[in-house]
Amino acid sequence: MRHRIAHRKLNMPISNRKALLKGLACSLFINKRITTTLARAKEAQKIIERVITISKKDNTANRRLAFSYLQSKDAVKALYSEELNPVRERNGGYTRIVKIGPRKGDGAEMAVLEIVF
Repeated sequence: MRHRIAHRKLNMPISNRKALLKGLACSLFINKRITTTLARAKEAQKIIERVITISKKDNTANRRLAFSYLQSKDAVKALYSEELNPVRERNGGYTRIVKIGPRKGDGAEMAVLEIVF
């Protein structure tokens, strides 16, 4: 049974998993679109949605909270940029996952994770 299991382990220890998800989130805020595996995209989407919700109010406390999630000044600066103002006005659903088929090498299901404008 899968009761009370909140996330995917992604076949790695928790420290590696946290670093991977932070890296994916930072890359998404800087590049607006990333390509990764479907499982990683679904896990990263949870963190990204939380951080964008935090960024709706632009004050020092929320900027520090966003930095605690992302650990990157460039990503926080991109998060609070004028480009993402339309995204922050939405009521949830800030990101979109589009499946693009299996990866050639190992057949892993690939997806594009992008910010919805």
